Amino acid sequence: MLISLITFISCKKNEKEVIEEDSEQSTLEDNNLAEISVNDIESIGSQLTENSSLTTFKTNGINILPIAPCATVTGIGTKTITVDFGSPDSLGCIGLDGRTRKGKLIYINKSPNNVLHYRNPGFNISVYSDNYIVDGNKINIINKTVTNTTPNSLPSVTDPGINLTWSISANVSITKANNVGTSSWISNRTKELINTSDPLCYKGQTLAIDWSLAQIKINGSTSGTNAKGESFVSTATELIKDHACHPDPSRPKRSPFISGTVAYTPGIRATRLINFGNKTCDFSATLTLKGQTYMISLK
Repeated sequence: MLISLITFISCKKNEKEVIEEDSEQSTLEDNNLAEISVNDIESIGSQLTENSSLTTFKTNGINILPIAPCATVTGIGTKTITVDFGSPDSLGCIGLDGRTRKGKLIYINKSPNNVLHYRNPGFNISVYSDNYIVDGNKINIINKTVTNTTPNSLPSVTDPGINLTWSISANVSITKANNVGTSSWISNRTKELINTSDPLCYKGQTLAIDWSLAQIKINGSTSGTNAKGESFVSTATELIKDHACHPDPSRPKRSPFISGTVAYTPGIRATRLINFGNKTCDFSATLTLKGQTYMISLK
């Protein structure tokens, strides 16, 4: 969801002054790049570990990722699953979301032996990277942990009366393509399956979640340093992603956030507020800066 186009919609007389005073958006793109990368890594892991086999990533009984059919997946059914997108010096693996990946992601289940699946309360997984590169950006996972925080008293029925929840912590550094800078991104987030009550998506504790129908909500804070060496803080509020939403038919595995906000503050400069809309399935959002609102299109 990198910002690809900004269309100014404000007609106030001081618009030009505001734009000239504080129009730099590359650091906001750094934050969006990290947002995409961390969520993408977690999404792949959630599906790979959900059934000790591939769930919505599975095709014709073969261990491949439809999001990236050229990736090799090993360790299915074990505590350690590795996804290999190809060596760093290869052409890489072009996914159905339009992104080119290289390197490896390693998911290690550190849960108790009787807690096997992403949907199970108490499930805990750590994620590691090995020369992992997406569209030329090298993503180094210093630490990333996902824990299922749903109460252990969760009824094992299709509609348990509460939503499944997870806590997600991440410490990631990203070296941007062509070595134009390195950013750090430290986050603590919560994730909620807001349609847990949908029996087509959540089928109880005995069957895998159908992630292709999942609707998730994300809240939490982030801090770090952008590629210009400037510190930042950001807050995600009620971010919602519908995995059944695919605005671009040429990239059928790319699902954007469709509502909620991210407030991003770089250094001592003004806060940028991105509003992802009212659940319309598209790549559109608005950016509010110093009282001015602009339409933006997200990749």
